Amino acid sequence: MGDPDKKWDFYLRTLSSSARDSNLAGDPASDPALFNAVRKLCQLCKEENSEDLVARVYPHFNKLFQRSVASLPQSRSSYGLLLLAIIQFFLDFGEIVLHDADPSLRSFFRSCLSREFADLTVAEATLNFLNVNKRKLLASYPALLPQFFPLLLKLIAWNGEKLLKSFLKVFPELISPASFLPLFPSLVDLPMLVVAMERVERSSGSLIGSSIASIQNSTAPEMLLALMDEAYTGSTIGDGGADSESEDTNAIDAADPLFLELLKDENDGLAERHRTYPSMAAALQAAVNAPQSDRLKQSLKIAPGLLDVYCAIAIRDVNDSLICSLIPLLMARNDVLFPDKNYSYQVRKRLLEFMLASFQRSPNFIALLKKPIMDRLGQAYDSSAKTELALQLCWAIGEHGGGGASHRDAARELFENLELLLYENLSSSRLGLRESALGSDSENFRKSSQSRLLCFVITAIAKLATHHHELLPRARVSLGKVARSRISDVRVWRRARDYLGLIDDPTISLSVLGPSQGRVQKPGTVNWSDGGTKMIAHIPFYLLGEQEGSPFHDFSFSDIFPRT
Repeated sequence: MGDPDKKWDFYLRTLSSSARDSNLAGDPASDPALFNAVRKLCQLCKEENSEDLVARVYPHFNKLFQRSVASLPQSRSSYGLLLLAIIQFFLDFGEIVLHDADPSLRSFFRSCLSREFADLTVAEATLNFLNVNKRKLLASYPALLPQFFPLLLKLIAWNGEKLLKSFLKVFPELISPASFLPLFPSLVDLPMLVVAMERVERSSGSLIGSSIASIQNSTAPEMLLALMDEAYTGSTIGDGGADSESEDTNAIDAADPLFLELLKDENDGLAERHRTYPSMAAALQAAVNAPQSDRLKQSLKIAPGLLDVYCAIAIRDVNDSLICSLIPLLMARNDVLFPDKNYSYQVRKRLLEFMLASFQRSPNFIALLKKPIMDRLGQAYDSSAKTELALQLCWAIGEHGGGGASHRDAARELFENLELLLYENLSSSRLGLRESALGSDSENFRKSSQSRLLCFVITAIAKLATHHHELLPRARVSLGKVARSRISDVRVWRRARDYLGLIDDPTISLSVLGPSQGRVQKPGTVNWSDGGTKMIAHIPFYLLGEQEGSPFHDFSFSDIFPRT
């Protein structure tokens, strides 16, 4: 075997005999010598660098690839490594043999990886293949990875932290204009994907093979009938009578649209998911009540990190139109997360930070999204998550002047909604004064949250009036009502009183309540960023009003300027 020609002949004969053998022709991967022959031939093609030899090998590889893809549905053998080796040959020598690898790549994802993603060896080899060929794929087939991101997410969801390092290298390439919006809910729902796949494994056996694909195919007629029933009778999908309830109330209905969507393999371009189906609620409840599997625990750790990468790429590379479209989805998902306390906190923290960073990058988003923003302000007391979202929105409205100086109409509408929220809270706070003697823990928490929201609202009102002077008279009326209300929390009416004094001096008001970045320096205004090196006059001493001692001697600049 020392002669290169003999090596070629030996491995080519192996391919030919495999095609002629009736036992192997229908299941090529069952012959272990075949994969070795393919791998050796690829290696020899690279070493010899001979176009003639590549042309001799190509017809054998092309026929073997077609036979393998055709054999996959009936075979129990693993084809992943064999097909990856052949596709690598197509990518390396496609220009020589005039072969477009795009159909082969798509066949691999649809026919092979969709059945073998749970095989750790195949999953690891796939990620290594994508990382090695990343530049070629981006240059020649930029839409490939974004189209199959749901299938690639299955690799990391099922195999967990063992593949995290390799997956993070290829993950940025999944983000494109076509996948940016649909990818967001898939990342947030990564733990739910694990729950769905574990349910399939318990009900249908190992996921290595055709389990998920067969479920999706077998439920298609039932799904169509359910949609027709909904259209003609008005009943919703998943509705059933008392006799239709299954014995396992925690099982996921295979005909549930969300169940099928979680397990899909390709990007369909839809970013919103409906979560009102009974099986979804049952699955979430079961996930909360049952002990968490190791795989689920790993997904709860992995998803926030993937969101970090997603958000960083979005702020750096994604255009304003897509980010503006994402923010309403983000608001909607803020309180619809997998019910794990730490996971919800980690994800919600990242979502709010991304939202504020988006507003910082493009303040006009606040004016463009005034309708969803006002809707979220109206839901401030529905849940603690919605309260926190409302707080952050109040801050952003005030900080960025309702979208900027060119968006006066939007700023006025936002101001009116802040006024309404303020007056509603003032009324309920006065009622709470009579109930304060009861002093239950839940009531104290409610009052604390309400006081915090009131502080944010009156700050936003004062800031909006500073940006848009035509709102100053209404701001004085609103703040005056709070200052005179003397509600139970002294911080609220004291802050309103301080802002009343502040907005009477436009110069200091602009310095203190104006935007923190991009401010145009006007005569007489205070540039607080210079406080560590320059003498600053006209410091508003009432900002220190909550401190003990005489304000004319008991203070220092460190009370105002943060240390760097």
